[in-house]
Formats: sequence, structure tokens, C-alpha cells
Amino acid sequence: MSLIGIDLGTSYIKAGVLNMDTLQTTHVQRRPFPGALSGSIPLRQEYDPLQVMTAVRGVLASVLPFAGDLQGIVICTQMHGVVWTTDDGEPRSTLTTWQDQRVLEPHSSGVGTYFDQMKARLSAEHVRALGNELRPGLPVGLFFWLAEQGRLPDETVTPASLADFVVANLCGAQPKTDVTNAMAHGLLDVETLRWHDGAIDALGLRKLRLPEIVPHGTVTGWLEIDGRSVPCYTPVGDYQCAILGALLQQDELSLNISTGSQVSLLRDAAHFGAYQTRPFFGGRYAITVTHIPAGRALNALVRLLSELATAQGITLTDPWAYIAEAAQAAPAPKMRAKLAFFSSASGAEGEFTHMVEDELTVGHLFRAAFESMADDYYTFARQLSPEQTWRKLVFSGGLVQKIDLLRHLICERFHREYRLAPTEEDTLLGLMVLGLAFSGHTSSIDLAATYVSHVYELGAAVT
Repeated sequence: MSLIGIDLGTSYIKAGVLNMDTLQTTHVQRRPFPGALSGSIPLRQEYDPLQVMTAVRGVLASVLPFAGDLQGIVICTQMHGVVWTTDDGEPRSTLTTWQDQRVLEPHSSGVGTYFDQMKARLSAEHVRALGNELRPGLPVGLFFWLAEQGRLPDETVTPASLADFVVANLCGAQPKTDVTNAMAHGLLDVETLRWHDGAIDALGLRKLRLPEIVPHGTVTGWLEIDGRSVPCYTPVGDYQCAILGALLQQDELSLNISTGSQVSLLRDAAHFGAYQTRPFFGGRYAITVTHIPAGRALNALVRLLSELATAQGITLTDPWAYIAEAAQAAPAPKMRAKLAFFSSASGAEGEFTHMVEDELTVGHLFRAAFESMADDYYTFARQLSPEQTWRKLVFSGGLVQKIDLLRHLICERFHREYRLAPTEEDTLLGLMVLGLAFSGHTSSIDLAATYVSHVYELGAAVT
């Protein structure tokens, strides 16, 4: 018996067959995420949701022939995307994602930005209850921007997360949501796990028709495939799904390093501090610092170094193989780096300092960048737990699994052993765990995670 898992990522839409008997993920297929709409106004990032659906249907069709006895479809999604959706799954807006920054536009009053005005109307208690997540890029900023201009859509449409829209559109159903994607909207009380009425009123969003919050594993739509109805389970956020797929334990520190990166710890109850607090599975919570510069920042350096070749029509086929080798060979440089080339947990301005001629090489440059990343992770991990309660590091995400030097520098900074996530397809393994519970093969998500951990026989830590 199998499930199909779909990951709606920022760069790719990915699907695979999840074999519930062998616990293996097979026939993984990818489609590039559609490009942003051209002519977009600065600070705005919008996509055509129907192009997203075309890509989803394409990747779904490519794996269906291999799915065998299909028991359901499980989905995770890039967080903070939103599409205004009808009760039968039709889009009534473009898709805006976490990259949309229109809340930083000057407020119509002439005083500050929309984000400044939004922050001024929320109390410190509101921000705490919302998980300390308030920042540009959240749907709540878009909602406030629309409300201030009298442009909120009427109550016949629902602001659905990207994945909730996809399920609604596939199945012709009303969009609903779970707490992981409700939290991503920026209006969830993370302790009560309900929409925060106080924050909604403070921001003038009472007209907003927010989706119904349903338990994990609720069937929110049925997809007709070859004459039979296949259940589509409530989608989850890719952040929580990746941590679940890493099979993170309570005494381990998660470092998920890919396009972006996060450090995270699991807690049995909601904890609050200089970090975000997010609902997890099984009644637990994750405390985390997110948006730490990683692959996106490194890719910016690659683009800079490739510019002259590109201008002469030369395409570098695989710069990363050389980068990894050169950085490994370079001695520890005097050069220091800060990779905050865009708004991030590390600031909004990057820099390279202490540069000398002998170190103006690709190897020294990227070694300095990797050392900066290691320092960032240690600093933000200490924000989560000054006592350093973790006994082991758990690495997930494609970037850190491929670059040995980056792992070495991080472990050297932390003085801890580490293990890798069981597979590079961490979100798909997380969907496997969820699917086992949602389809009734186990009685809970925690039991499913324990079962998968035993099957994968998590190896001894690496020093």
C-alpha cells in the first residue's frame, strides 16, 4: 500500500511514492516552481495559482502509474503563501508568497510603513501569543495592507495557504487548514490553537473569513482517480514536516540548512523567548530561529563570481564541486564574512572584512562564508537554550548534507556529535510518518515516528 507525497517548495514542486510497507520513497519527480509574474511592482511577489496547479497536476500524473494500491495524498508546503479561494476551490487572486514585502511600502497616512503601523497596533502580548513571528512576508501583513486600503475581499472567499488551495482546487472543496499552516498566516494564538480574536480586532480584520482549523489528518477533499475517490489529508507546513522527517528527538538540536536555514528544538509545551514558537505534532511545540542566511546567500556569491563568464556566453555547469574542493583546501582565513545580503535573522546588510590579496580566492571566500554560517548557528542556538540542553546535532537539508566542510566547521563550533537525517528527502520522509498515522496504520504521529526511527535504525553519532 502506498501514499503519494507532494512537497510544494520554493524552487521545486516535488512528488514521490511513499511505500507504507517498506517505508521507502520511490519515483521522486520534480517540476520547477512557476516563475513570478512579470512586471511586478517592487516589494511585491506574485504568482499565477493556475500555473502552480498545472505543475502540481503534471508531477502528480508522473508518479501515479507507480503508486499501486494508493491510500491517499499527503502534502507539505512552503509557508506563508496565500490564495483567495472560493468554496469549490477556484482562485480569486494571485498567489503571494513569503517573498512579498509590500507591507514595507509607505503607509497611506504618510507616517511610516504599513509594517510600522501594524506593529504599533499590536501589543507585546499579542506578538507573544502569535508566536513572536511578526515580520514582513507573513500573510497578516498582506491582510492589513488590503484592509487599510479598503480592499479586503468579501466574505465569499477564504485566504487559503498554498497547499490548502491546491487541495481545494484538486478536489473542488472548501479550503480548510491545520495549525501549522494557520500559524503561518500570522494570526494564530499558538497556545489556544485558535484564531486570535484580539489581534484580528486590533488590525481591523474582522471582515476576514479565515479558514476553519481542523485536526492533523483530517480528510479535506477527495480526488477522483481512475473511478475511485482518494482522500487528500490536511496539508502541513514544510518546516514542521522537515523536522519530523529528520526524526528529531527531544534532546537533539535541529539544523535544517538549504535555501534558507533554521535552528530548532522540540518542547512539550509552548515556550516563549527571543525566538519563534510554533505548534508541532503530538501536542508538542518547536522553538526556532528561522531565516538564517544559507543557500540563497551562497548562490548570490556564485552569481557574482559567474558574471564575467555569463556575460561572454559561458555557462558554468557545476561550480559547487570546485567551490567545495577549494574551500576544503583553503586554510582558515583572516577574512570575515556576514551573509545578510537580504532581510534575515542576521540583519539586512552583508559584508566581507579583513580581506588581503593572498586570500582573494574562491576557496578562502567560501571558507569564510561557511565559518560565518557556523557562528550564526551557534549564536542562534544559544538564544533557544543558553544552557545548551542538546546532546547531539541533527543535520537536514540538501546543502549541509552535501558539503562536508560546512558540517565540520559547525561541529567544531558546537563541540557536539552529530547525525544526518535518514534521507536527503526529509520532507517526503516526514510525509511518510504523517501518512502512517493519517491512514490508520498507527494510532498517532508519535508512534509512527518511533516506528520509522526503528526501521531506519538511526546510526551512532559521528564525532
